[in-house]
Formats: sequence, structure tokens, C-alpha cells
Amino acid sequence: MNKIVTNANNGLQGSIEIPPDKSVSHRAVMFASIAKGKSVIKNFSKGQDPLSSLNVCRTLGIEAHFKNDLLIINSNAKLSAPSLPLDCGNSGTTMRLMSGILAGQSFDSTLTGDESLSKRPMRRVIEPLTLMGAEIKSNDYKAPLTILGKSLHAIDYISKLASAQVKSCVLLAGLNAEGKTSFTEPYLSRNHTEIMLKYMGANISTDKNKVTIQKSELEPRTIEICGDISSAAYFITAGLVVPNSKIILKNVGLNPTRTGIIEVVQKMGGNIKILDKKTVSGEVVGDIQISYSDLKACTIEGEIIPRLIDELPVIAVLATQACGTTIIKDAQDLRNKESDRIKAVVTELKKIGADIQETPDGFIITGKTNLKGGAELETYHDHRLAMSLYVAGLICEKAVSINGFEWVDISFPEFEKLFSKIGCPEV
Repeated sequence: MNKIVTNANNGLQGSIEIPPDKSVSHRAVMFASIAKGKSVIKNFSKGQDPLSSLNVCRTLGIEAHFKNDLLIINSNAKLSAPSLPLDCGNSGTTMRLMSGILAGQSFDSTLTGDESLSKRPMRRVIEPLTLMGAEIKSNDYKAPLTILGKSLHAIDYISKLASAQVKSCVLLAGLNAEGKTSFTEPYLSRNHTEIMLKYMGANISTDKNKVTIQKSELEPRTIEICGDISSAAYFITAGLVVPNSKIILKNVGLNPTRTGIIEVVQKMGGNIKILDKKTVSGEVVGDIQISYSDLKACTIEGEIIPRLIDELPVIAVLATQACGTTIIKDAQDLRNKESDRIKAVVTELKKIGADIQETPDGFIITGKTNLKGGAELETYHDHRLAMSLYVAGLICEKAVSINGFEWVDISFPEFEKLFSKIGCPEV
């Protein structure tokens, strides 16, 4: 699908409800599937990726149905051997987390994915699982993954990579392993898994960047899912860079391991306020108010990177409107996402007049730049790149055309509807 985006010259105004958090949705359906009894999930994400996790759990014999805004999961805490390969679609989260769950089962299974997912690195989960006694066959450490169910034993794993997906995979395997399994990472990555496992009764403890789990049975729970701050990031950026804008984003997750973008905005001098903060199902939630701002450049590096890795493409757009030189580094893992996001962001933003350079582990962006637009842009089958380019289009002098915009539906099917609600021109 080709999408035309024009300048939002009247500004963005109003209040919108951000759709459910995808990371939390993935975990809610998976964890409820291995808990004994009835779990109720409120506000489950209908993005294609979380639905891939739901479909995988159904293929493993879990009874799940929607009732209005509720997803009802009934499980006896036992998964069934699948008669078909488990299709993860485009979702790396589904494949990596389910690998941890499936490694200790009493049956064999195969995880597959689409063309994009089949190119993504899986060595990062295969290696620790193998150390736990798992047997996994792969295509040179890429999908499809055939997992031969084995008895697992605990490990004390020290990861070179701060990765919520790898950490979650190891912890989920640890639920089925004999002994105490621990995972230590260089920086604290998003911790939705730890929060939800504790909420559901797992024997789990944390100490700074180390988390330890023992064999546990999960208890069914009612889980209320907050709005996704990764989805909110596009509206945060748009509110800051489109003149005459003032918007409020309702019910957004404010987990400290995910709020790196808010810290960056504050560092840049952006006008951002947190309203009505509270805790729901273990997660911190609140409303975010954003207004158009004069921004200044900053350096983004080190421990904050895992807390905003998915937001870096749209932060690159934000940086084009900040006075000075913004440097983003230590983000080499961007090259292993749905696309090589470093190369893709630089290539596409240059087309519309951004002063941006590629480095091995990030970007160098000089602003403030008047983006010219008037170009045909590519998404590389990457939903986050597509949405970032849409935000850039709102401040371009001439309209931009974005090819492959349908990839937005992977994570955020409501994206355009919500932007039109706060005043974006529809083309």
C-alpha cells in the first residue's frame, strides 16, 4: 500500500487513548496459557504480532476466546503436542519467548515465521537453552526452529546483550528446569516478564541486573494491559515537532525500563508532563501531555539504549528538529530488527533532506533542519520505520509517498485513525 502524507500545518490537538502494549500482551497470553485455571486479559492488543502469540497458544491446545474487550484463557497448565508447525508470523517476541516455554515440554515442536522473521538471529536464545539441556535444530541459527522436548537443568547465565527477549526465554525455560536459573545482563532491559511472573506467583527474585527463578507453577490472574509507550512514541514526537500542537495520551505504560524516550525528550528540553500516575496489574501507568517545543541536541548512549531501542527510528526524526548535533550510539542491535534500521533510517531520511550520517552503532544527526519532502520512501517491510516516516512527513514542506505502509498493521492497525483524530490531514 502506498501512503501519501502531507504537512500538518494546523497543528495537532486533542486527547487519544493509546492502544494496548504489545510486549505485555504477548506475555499475558503466553503466561496465562501455562497457568492452571481461568485467566482474564483486559485490553489485549489486536496487532498482528500479539495475535501470532495467541494463535500459537491455541495450536498448542489452549482454549481462548474473546468476550467484548476481554480475552478469556482456560488452561490446565499443560500444552499439547501440535499437529502443525507453530507460525510466529513476523513476531520475534513470539518465536524467542515460545522457544523458552517449549524447550522443556514432553513433545517436539517447530516454530516458523514469515520471510522477514526467518532472517533474524536466533543464536541468542538457542545457545543458553542448549546450555540448559535443550535440543534445537535450526537453519544456521535462524528459523525454522525445531525444538525437541527435553528435561532442563538450571544455569547461571551472563549475557553480553541486554535483551528482554533473551532474558524472558531463559526465565521461561527456568520455570521447567531443576534448580535455580539466573540471568545477568549488562544493563537492565525491559522487565515486563519479571513483573508478570511475580504477579502470577512465580518463585522469582531480582537484584539489580540479575534475575533468578526456580521451578514454579503459575496462578491464573486478571491482567489489565496498559497503553503501549512504543506506540505513544510516534505521537510524543509529532506533538513536539509539529508547530501549534498540544495533545494528551491516555493510559500509557510508564514502566521505568521502557521510558527512555521520555528521558530523552526531557534532556532535549521538550515540553512533556506525566499526569495521573498509578499502578495496574503490577505496571506503572499514567497520562502524558505533550506540546510543541524548541529542542536541543543531546547524546544518547549506554544503559538507556535497551530502554528505547524500538523508539530510536522515530527519535532520529525528533533529532532532525533539535538544534545542534545529536549522537546515538551503542545501538548496533538496530541492525538485527525487521530491517537494518540504522541503514534504512539514514537512507530514507536523507531523501527528504535530513542531515544524518550512519555509524556502525547508530546515527549522527545535525539540526534543526527544514525537511523538504517530495520523495518516495521505502519501509523495508518494517512497521516502525513506516510509522517514523509518517511522522517525518507531517513536517515536510512537500508531501511524501510511503511504499509498503500496510506493514504498520503488524503492530498498530489504529495508527492512522488516531492521528486523524488529533487533526492530521487525510489524503
